[in-house]
Amino acid sequence: MKPVPHATSLRRAPVQRRSAERLTRILDACADLLDEVGYDGLSTRAVAQRAGVPIGSVYRFFGNKRQMADALAQRNLERYTERVTERLKEARGGGDSRSDQAAEGRADWRAAMDAVLDEYLSMKRTAPGFCLVDFGNQIPVGARHAEPNTRVAERLTTLLSGYLGRTPDEDLRRVFLVAVESADTLVHLAFRMDPDGDPAIIAETRELLRAYLGRVLD
Repeated sequence: MKPVPHATSLRRAPVQRRSAERLTRILDACADLLDEVGYDGLSTRAVAQRAGVPIGSVYRFFGNKRQMADALAQRNLERYTERVTERLKEARGGGDSRSDQAAEGRADWRAAMDAVLDEYLSMKRTAPGFCLVDFGNQIPVGARHAEPNTRVAERLTTLLSGYLGRTPDEDLRRVFLVAVESADTLVHLAFRMDPDGDPAIIAETRELLRAYLGRVLD
C-alpha cells in the first residue's frame, strides 16, 4: 500500500494574506451553511453572500460546491492532525530523546488511540459542517485510490509511527486502514443513534480498537 498524496481542489492557491483570509471566510461560510441547509441546499452564491465576498472570489478558488466541500474536508483533516499531534505531545510528556519517546510510545499506544478517537468525536460534535463532510466520506471526491479513509489512515500512519517507535511499513499502514474503516463505520452508527454519539456504541468501538490494535502493538 503506497502513501496516498493529498488531492487539492483549489483552482488557485492563495498567495497574499488577504487572499488566504478570504479563502478562510469562504470555507467557514460553507461549513455553517452545510449545517443549516445540507449539501443539496448549498450553493456557491449562498456561500459568497454568507462570507461577504463577491461570487467571483468563490470561483477564483472553486469551480463548484463539490470542490468547496472537498477543500473543507481537507481543512478538517489538517485541523484534526494538529489536534491529535497536540494530544500526543501531552501524552508523551515532552520526552527529550528520540529513544525515550519511542520507548514511551510503545508502552502507551492506548493513549495514542484515545487521542485519535477522542479528537474525532470532539470534531464530530463541535466543528461546523463536520457531520456532513468530515474528511470527505459523506461527499467523496477524487480518484478511487484516494478515498477519504485511505487519506486519513496514511496521515495517522505518518503521525503515529514515530510516537510508537515503529517503521511506517505496509503492515502498519494496513493495520491503521482497517482500524480507521472500522471506527468510521461504528462512530457513524453511534451518531445515527444519538445526535451526540451513543455512549454505549462509542465504548464498544473503543474496546474493539483496543483488542484489534493490541494484537499488533503490544
